[in-house]
Amino acid sequence: MQMWDEITSRALGEGRSYLMEHEAKALLEREGIATTGAEAARSAAEAVEISSRIGYPVVLKVLSPQVIHKSDAGGVKLNLNNAAEVEEAFTEIARAFGDKELAGVAVQKMAPPGLEAIVGLSRDPTFGPVLMFGLGGVFVEVIKDVSFRVLPVTEADLDEMLAEIRAYPLLRGFRGRAVDLPALKDLLLRVSAMVMRRPEIRELDLNPVFLYDKGYVAVDARIFLEQPPASPPPRKITDLRPLFYPGSLAVVGASDTPGKLGWNVFRNLLEHRFPGRLYPVNINARTVQGVPAFPSVGEIDGSVDAAIIIVPAAHTLQAFEDCCRKGIKFIVIESAGFAEMGAAGREMEEKLRRLAEKYGCRFVGPNCSGIINTHHNMVQSLGIVGELGRGNIGLIAQAGVYAAGMLWGMRHTMDFAIVATIGNKADLNETDFLEYLGEDENVAVICMYLEDVKAGRRFIDTARKVAAKKPVIVLKSGRTEAGKKAVSSHTASLAGNDQVYDAAFRQAGIIRAADNEHMFGLARAFSKQPLPAGDGALVVSYTGSWGVAAADALSLSGMRPAELDAETRRRLEKILPPHVGVNNPVDCTFDLNAPQLRDIIEAGLACADVSSFIVVLQAEILHTYARELPGIDFRGKPIVCCVPGKEFAMKEVIALEQAGFPVYSTPEEGVAALSAMYRYAVRHRTVIPSPP
Repeated sequence: MQMWDEITSRALGEGRSYLMEHEAKALLEREGIATTGAEAARSAAEAVEISSRIGYPVVLKVLSPQVIHKSDAGGVKLNLNNAAEVEEAFTEIARAFGDKELAGVAVQKMAPPGLEAIVGLSRDPTFGPVLMFGLGGVFVEVIKDVSFRVLPVTEADLDEMLAEIRAYPLLRGFRGRAVDLPALKDLLLRVSAMVMRRPEIRELDLNPVFLYDKGYVAVDARIFLEQPPASPPPRKITDLRPLFYPGSLAVVGASDTPGKLGWNVFRNLLEHRFPGRLYPVNINARTVQGVPAFPSVGEIDGSVDAAIIIVPAAHTLQAFEDCCRKGIKFIVIESAGFAEMGAAGREMEEKLRRLAEKYGCRFVGPNCSGIINTHHNMVQSLGIVGELGRGNIGLIAQAGVYAAGMLWGMRHTMDFAIVATIGNKADLNETDFLEYLGEDENVAVICMYLEDVKAGRRFIDTARKVAAKKPVIVLKSGRTEAGKKAVSSHTASLAGNDQVYDAAFRQAGIIRAADNEHMFGLARAFSKQPLPAGDGALVVSYTGSWGVAAADALSLSGMRPAELDAETRRRLEKILPPHVGVNNPVDCTFDLNAPQLRDIIEAGLACADVSSFIVVLQAEILHTYARELPGIDFRGKPIVCCVPGKEFAMKEVIALEQAGFPVYSTPEEGVAALSAMYRYAVRHRTVIPSPP
């Protein structure tokens, strides 16, 4: 610790945010990380003395706080074998960098060649310290074959991280040569532990690290420093169940005028038959939509579990404080006009936070569309919402209008349990809601639409726990970067915002959706069907081309067409026309009627290698399949349906969906859902509760 403090304090005291190589390697050696070492020489004679002591061949590198990329600037001299070569190299470096602030040269032992890797660290504004590993040397700039993990990491995280790079076969062994994987993982764990203890490390590059069949050595090392910012203390974790299942609810700004948002919110609560007490608050009305109203929250008799505020932003602070004084512990602020409008709005949000801390309450929003809980008949939405079924899907959406828009159409083919909008998340955020939905008995699958994440490390820890019990499917917008900040290390230049999010999601076991259709397609499969026990699928199609497409998609997604045993083949021979061969995919050549489909599926159910089904159905006779499929006992094996042209048979599609069978337009979409379910099952080895 003393050496760390001495070296870093000296660098920061000199105005340097960069440790020179001999300083960085000295600190790494103290952490048990093997390096080639480096000693500073300030004269040619001193360089010769060091070289003779450590043994030839040696390497000389320029030491200057003004030279970071030494190789690019010509400041590295390799494979020096005697005193004369060392003297000449020192002279050349001194001459080439005479206009720089030269601290001398670093003298180090020439390392035997090995597989070149890079180990790096950068600090992400959302997730904090992020570890990088990949091919090193010049390859890191050209191939960019790297992977990331958010710190701290476990050994299992490292196994996944190493396996993700394209060059992983080189690590495992290629043509009789392999690297020492236990030593490599020990290096990564030591770097991780060092960075977690030393928050002043902003960026770190070990590049290259030579990997050998026994051990490794870090050949070059760069460490960049900064004074770490102070972190605000986290809010106390709160049981959110009263927010989602309140016994009483006040609506501040409830209106008797159709078309106003306050009218919509209160109408939704009435129309969906909210089971608790409703208290409309409106200073100008004695009743709101037939319910006795109160001029202020303070005049409501008795306690109130939760409140909704839907008044202009200028009146929100007073309404919020009135709710706090009343002792209401959960407040949903649907009013807009806050941080999304600029500095003045951000200041109002800060005042809301201070009031919440003062009175010990928690709030949602502002600028949200409230919470929907179909199992509690509670619809707080700003827009009028029609009839909803009680489902098992939880949706957390950063944008309220987004969630409302999805409900209008999706309610025909999928049923939600809870829809929670978080808006500006000035207090409660996506992680708070994710943690709650992970415990809610009515939620089996969780979808999230996010624009960003607050408190990234807590999000990962929470998501990992929740995803072990329930699938968590995330659609993260903002996948491209408009620009990059200026960075000094290879690691930071490669650790783009979306790459780090991608790594964090994988680390937590989150299923990342590519777009809206993908997310809800996955949700329908997870919420309606059981998980596959294996990777073998039986493909049934009314045409060969769609069957081949499904088989290709299976192979590309890590699954496969199941192997049919002799008994299954005999059964299929009796079912299929004489001109049809018995294969998987089962190609019925435009002769797939509903009873035939039932018989084929029942034959496949008896085959041990068949763990799931993909059936490609004709839109023209979809109504016949919709009558037949619900009567089949699938014995816990999932089935997904593909209906080319399904948009022209939506009545029948909806009937199939409501019977529990997800329907996709193409085999590729169906396989994408099925393979996600299989990968989830492999990772978590768990069972999703049956749909209600």
